[in-house]
Amino acid sequence: MNKLVILTGPTAVGKSKLSIELAKKIGGEIISADSMQVYKHMDIGTDKISPEKMEGVTHYLIDILEPTEEFNVVLFQKKVKEAMKRIYQNGHIPILVGGTGFYIQAVLYDIDFTQTDADTSFRKGLEQIALTEGASVLHERLSMVDPESAKAIPEGNVKRVIRALEYFEKTGKKISEHNKEQHERTSPYDFRYFVLTDDRDELYRRIEVRIDEMIKNGLVEECQNLKKLGVTNDMTSMQGLGYREVMSYLDGKTNLENAIYLIKRNTRHFAKRQLTWFRREKDVIWLDKKAYNREDALVLKAICSKLNW
Repeated sequence: MNKLVILTGPTAVGKSKLSIELAKKIGGEIISADSMQVYKHMDIGTDKISPEKMEGVTHYLIDILEPTEEFNVVLFQKKVKEAMKRIYQNGHIPILVGGTGFYIQAVLYDIDFTQTDADTSFRKGLEQIALTEGASVLHERLSMVDPESAKAIPEGNVKRVIRALEYFEKTGKKISEHNKEQHERTSPYDFRYFVLTDDRDELYRRIEVRIDEMIKNGLVEECQNLKKLGVTNDMTSMQGLGYREVMSYLDGKTNLENAIYLIKRNTRHFAKRQLTWFRREKDVIWLDKKAYNREDALVLKAICSKLNW
């Protein structure tokens, strides 16, 4: 069985820096499991790792798409499989790093998306409804056909609501049932699934600091540049935290102070949802940074002690 390491956790917990040290220690190459870092010209709002900070460690799935292109879990899974093949050929270990839990699950258990990834006309229709009538209309529709999914998926996560409705339309089955079936699949990899966590107050403090730095480093200017490139609010790339709020400010729908407040609030909520997702996952190894005095060297040591290959 091929080896695979997953290093995940909520946003701003400190995954990137630790992953570099881990890769150097075990002969790994890093695959980004972030749904926004795939986009070029989006460096500040995604907190994208710079080439200098990579310290010579090869990274995949960063800067591979234009922000006008669509990205989804099906494409992610395909690209990751290609990257993993290359890493194994190099005689190295792939380290999947990022906070998008559903994307990680899709790779880890090789979830089958073939039934729903071909015809996109129904999906496009639902996207139009979301734009013209609002997200609540779609969420209500999902409540009628699959109450369990509607309860699990927030109304604001339009992408996942649409996916659930699309799955029901194309297969006649509830995506909640499909997910249960897929969740019972065994992984084709010999894997270790690490989830970094920290005290909530410390995590929220790190989120606040990171967002203040993003504004200082030019997030507003980055969004202005994206507008010049023809990027519009309805594109997949603009659903990322920070971008949708700043775009709203640039469109004159709110002031900058309120946009910053919304980025911070929405990011805190996102971190909370991420942790809820990881708690539901099986075979997870939790690493509370507080227990290691927040010293990366100690966390790294703990990780390596679990890699008894």
